Amino acid sequence: MRVLFDTNILISAFLFPGGQGEAALLNIVEGRDQLILSKPILHELLEVLARKFSHDHEELAHIAVYLEELAEFIQPRIRLNILEDEPDNRILECAVTGKANAVVTGDRAILQLGEFQSIRLISLKNYLELS
Repeated sequence: MRVLFDTNILISAFLFPGGQGEAALLNIVEGRDQLILSKPILHELLEVLARKFSHDHEELAHIAVYLEELAEFIQPRIRLNILEDEPDNRILECAVTGKANAVVTGDRAILQLGEFQSIRLISLKNYLELS
């Protein structure tokens, strides 16, 4: 399955070893699913880790390299204005361009859509139940 993890899922994966976020990322590492990301999503992740969680430049560089090797990076070719929060629109743009099967998120605004252009919008718990 081609899957996109939103920023909060990735933050959870890196900050809480042994948690559900890490379990989701292990599905990618073990080749069960293909992670897709975009540069705007990566930049948002790194910015949040630096600003809210005081990660230093070296830690951020390691995370960036790790994800660049793990994920398929998509360059969104469309611009959407579906949701009020702009970063949420970047998630949808990447998912559509990257032909994702699912977006895994904890964001209520995204989850309320249920589906977008045949892409399932699911919680982390639902994703882990599927795998």
